[in-house]
Amino acid sequence: MNNDDQVCYTFEAAIEMAVQMEEEGFRHYLKALRIVKDKAAKEILRDAAFDELEHKHQLEKALIEGEVAGEGMDRPVPTMNLDYVLGKKELGPRADAREALAFAIHLEKGSLDFYRRMSQGCAGAPMAKLFDRIYNDESRHLQELEDLYEEHFLTEN
Repeated sequence: MNNDDQVCYTFEAAIEMAVQMEEEGFRHYLKALRIVKDKAAKEILRDAAFDELEHKHQLEKALIEGEVAGEGMDRPVPTMNLDYVLGKKELGPRADAREALAFAIHLEKGSLDFYRRMSQGCAGAPMAKLFDRIYNDESRHLQELEDLYEEHFLTEN
């Protein structure tokens, strides 16, 4: 763990970091969309890119309003931790829906790790609750991706 993991930022600095992290996620999806040819893979990546844009938009609104509006989840959603069994790799032109989902699961797991570190760095401070809430919401997104993966690729035969 580096020293940045134990730092609690001001509201504005923390939100700016979160906006940057969401922007980077969006850029990863955009890059993959430009490469991948498979229609189903493109649809998965497009939906995930739109989710990142929505997260970024909500965070930018928080900068204007001085708070993150809306109701958040009280607890994280349990996930299957598929990122541990799915290989992390860059997508090529022949990537299919399975590979696109694995790619998205890894990116979403990276977001979860970011918000967990931010929450831990602010333990005991009001900012910790904000990052816990965002973490909990992000866990729901990860679960949705894992459920989709399970539904299509982990079926019992």
